[in-house]
Amino acid sequence: MSGGVDSSVAALLLKGQGLDVSGAYMKNWINEDGVVGNCPWREDIEDARRVAEQVGIPFQVVNLMGDYREKVVQYLLDGYARGLTPNPDIMCNREIKFGVFRSWALANGFTAVATGHYARRRETAPGAVELLEGADANKDQSYFLCLLGQEQVRRARFPIGDLQKPEIRRIAAQAGLATAAKKDSQGICFIGDVRMGDFLRAYVPDRPGPILRASDGRELGRHRGLHYFTLGQRRGIGVPSNAENERYVVVGKRAADTALLVEFDHPDAPGLFQTEVRVHSLSWTGEPVTAATRLEGRVRYRDPRVGLSFEPEGDRAARVRFEAPQRALASGQVLALYNGPRLLGGGVYV
Repeated sequence: MSGGVDSSVAALLLKGQGLDVSGAYMKNWINEDGVVGNCPWREDIEDARRVAEQVGIPFQVVNLMGDYREKVVQYLLDGYARGLTPNPDIMCNREIKFGVFRSWALANGFTAVATGHYARRRETAPGAVELLEGADANKDQSYFLCLLGQEQVRRARFPIGDLQKPEIRRIAAQAGLATAAKKDSQGICFIGDVRMGDFLRAYVPDRPGPILRASDGRELGRHRGLHYFTLGQRRGIGVPSNAENERYVVVGKRAADTALLVEFDHPDAPGLFQTEVRVHSLSWTGEPVTAATRLEGRVRYRDPRVGLSFEPEGDRAARVRFEAPQRALASGQVLALYNGPRLLGGGVYV
């Protein structure tokens, strides 16, 4: 229970089904280093506790701060320091919610972990399950679950996956839950409303370098560090538009000389669009895809599913060819793989 309305209603629905339910808040981060931003963990704990009392279930706080710093924060910082664009929310689900926390739950006598994700879980045969997109297309969060393994999926429950967000609010209000009107959380997974730039500035040393135009190598300015930028970024580059008011966009990062590569934001900007990528660290929510086939993919959260051809290269890597060029696929980001609304798994862009 995160202290938000979605996990609050998830607990209420499970209790209503007659299940033996306990609520737990994962204490992952307390802004102990004074990073700029709002990290309302005390308020979230109290909101979760109040809802648990209203629902009539036990509640406890589970301290996972050490694991979170090691498995999510360090992954985030290491990735940016290497010029990648990591996804801490996906890693938090795999390593913490359905990783360390799941292990804690099983060790303490629980059989499954339920969350407020907008995703659907369906049993297809004894011991076999599949994940589907959430029924609310505007809130679907299946993308963030794409690196879960099969055992993690078997132990997962998503009670609100068949509902629309307005219905969630209505159920919470009718039950008088303390979180019924609470705004949805923003920012880094379980860290709070912290700007990524501020977070990185606090933990990753600056490594200045040149800003170069990709097409001719002309230096346009200087930057503080490649970790502040990602492929496809338009704002905050520090290079003004030209006389025709054409804006620059990031099309590459060169670690050897810490050069930030930019070009005018045109469809033919070199490096901005890709039709073919390689992915590694493949993970499957069900049976692995081991033969070349046509699938669909979500190249980032909130993007629509797009057609692609999938060609395995060993156990955990593949070559992906998109049916239409895709914009700004940054190394370190995650491609979620689907067969229609069914989530198959995902991999990380090389």
